[in-house]
Amino acid sequence: MKLTSGFLLTGLLATNNLLLAAQPINRQALVERHKVVITNTDSLNSLSVGNGKFAFTIDITGLQTFPLHYEKGIPLGTESEWGWHRFPNKAGYQFAQSLREYQFNGRPVSYSVQVKTPGNKDAVDYLRANPHRLQLGNLGFVILKKDGQPATIQDLKNIHQELNPWTGEIQSHFTVEGTAVDVVTVGHQTQDAMAAKVTSELLKAGRLKVALRFPYPTAGWADMGTDYSHEADHKSAIATQSTGRALITHQLDTTKYCAALSWAQTATLAPGRPHEFILTPGRQSGVLELSCQFSPRQPATAAPTFAATRADSRQQWTAFWRNGGAVDFSGTADPRAAELERRIVLSQYLTRLHNAGSQPPQETGLLLNSWYGRPHLEMHWWHAAHFALWGRPEILEKSLTWYARPDVQAVAKGIAQRQGYAGWRWQKMTDPWGAEGPSSVGAFLLWQQPHTIYFAEEAYRAHPNAATLKLYQERVQQTADFIASYPFFEKDKSRYILGKGVIPAQERFKAEDTFNPTFELVYWHWALDIAQKWRERQGLPRNPQWDDVLAKLAKLPEANGVYLAAESAPDSYTNPEYKTDHPSVLAALGMMPATGQQDAATMRRTFDLIWKDWSWDKTWGWDFPMTSMTATRLGLPEKAVDALLMKVQTNTYLPNGHNYQEGRLPLYLPGNGGLLAAVALMCAGYDGCKEANPGIPKTWKVRWEGLQKMP
Repeated sequence: MKLTSGFLLTGLLATNNLLLAAQPINRQALVERHKVVITNTDSLNSLSVGNGKFAFTIDITGLQTFPLHYEKGIPLGTESEWGWHRFPNKAGYQFAQSLREYQFNGRPVSYSVQVKTPGNKDAVDYLRANPHRLQLGNLGFVILKKDGQPATIQDLKNIHQELNPWTGEIQSHFTVEGTAVDVVTVGHQTQDAMAAKVTSELLKAGRLKVALRFPYPTAGWADMGTDYSHEADHKSAIATQSTGRALITHQLDTTKYCAALSWAQTATLAPGRPHEFILTPGRQSGVLELSCQFSPRQPATAAPTFAATRADSRQQWTAFWRNGGAVDFSGTADPRAAELERRIVLSQYLTRLHNAGSQPPQETGLLLNSWYGRPHLEMHWWHAAHFALWGRPEILEKSLTWYARPDVQAVAKGIAQRQGYAGWRWQKMTDPWGAEGPSSVGAFLLWQQPHTIYFAEEAYRAHPNAATLKLYQERVQQTADFIASYPFFEKDKSRYILGKGVIPAQERFKAEDTFNPTFELVYWHWALDIAQKWRERQGLPRNPQWDDVLAKLAKLPEANGVYLAAESAPDSYTNPEYKTDHPSVLAALGMMPATGQQDAATMRRTFDLIWKDWSWDKTWGWDFPMTSMTATRLGLPEKAVDALLMKVQTNTYLPNGHNYQEGRLPLYLPGNGGLLAAVALMCAGYDGCKEANPGIPKTWKVRWEGLQKMP
């Protein structure tokens, strides 16, 4: 057969595309084309360094010089996993004061809620606010102008700041009255420490110093780390000082911790204002290298040097980026692809920095307190499920150690027993020790319960061996025991129902009235089915009670050809209030796989209705990736992209990569984690999916590596 030039060209193009697909992604180029560059004093543009269990957030100076300017934006936080405090319980408030008894399905059940009765309300307010996460300290510059007056943020000119996610380094440049200041800021990856190198002639002139100041906790819903009142209510002091190093202690009630400062050049440390300590460099050098390590106890060694911290940051961040998943849209002309790629890269940086510790993170990570700094377990999926999908299961598994702790498990067991159920009922609003925070919404949520099984299944898919089964077996068993004991059996209809006493993921429904929310019915079924598979993998017989619930669990509620938010809400799409908050009915096929409960055509009609008629301006950051996942499973790749890039305030991704929500919630990490989970599904697909890149528009060119299928 004679080949024409057209066949030759087609063959060459096909060969070139195969060669391109076979070539590994240039990961450094991918990451570094999304460096963050800041040239103004916008208070939403703060940047962070950290390691997953400690984070240090800076302003345009490279340190935390102007905290009051940033407190209305993204504040200059210094937070850790261990840094918690509680005010003395002088009134002797008891957890029992938060309990209220309800009548559900013919029996009394007690829940820890925000009781309003006199005395009890004070107890609940105390229990919600204590313990709270601490802002550990504020490390910033003291900048003096030529006339000796302190420089304001308006005095800083020629601002240029750059974060390189590949190395975790932030380089900051500015001038004060024509004199340049250059700062390199890095975070240590195994210690709770940051370090900086400062270069400026202002050091020689005595016009540039460094101050460490300790704020007082607000115990409020938020804590921006800027309360410097209450001077007499806490203690701080220089415990030891020698050449190039000092140890400072800070005590609030029974909470005590240390800040170890070290510096490489000649400098002296002395007290300034109350709870402030000023490092004054000698005037011999135009360079100052310093580091600060925070610790719950006196460290055995000096804080790591700037050089050591920088080397550690470069090594660990580069290793992070070279391992796990990567997605490259550089071959796509559609401008939306570049913005999506930016969000993907910066979301990986932020979730690794804020969500990679040994506890479930708070929704605002290690940056500022929201909900008193407490973790919310229903959000843990959005924070962390993506780590396994992006080929980094070890980061997910680190946070799962919290669920293995006896103190945490004892609380979960106690909740189930108090309410008359088997197994462990995982709390919603909690703290490092697993305590249940009173919440009139959270106490009735169900959808955090199956997360533990989902995480265990992700771990097993990464390590399908006997050791994984042994490690998670009890958590899967006890979680499933609760899941199976919770539904109420309606004898007249021969079915199990979820509720009453339920608030769905869409928090718009009263617990007293609500039953059979669609998403929760699917998640309940999926988790019990997986728990049975875990028994079979271990050579154990199927649990007959679990099978009975699986066989008789209520059907998904629907009307007029679409799925309802809950069976108890026939007005799901006519009541304006019910068209706000999370459209979580979509998660029933998106976050969740097909379980045999869903009908694809019905879900498509539901998707179309919600897409057209939802109050998208009254949603949250993870609603957009949730919608995108449903679009992917329904075979709607254009809608999958459109959902991730929908122009709604709560789907805003700032220049620093943070998912902005509103004034009091300027960042929202479940949005970042959800986006990564959605993109993994769009590219790698799901179990049984035979289509390549099922959520990517056919006109786009995508290259990806290291992603795993979703269940």
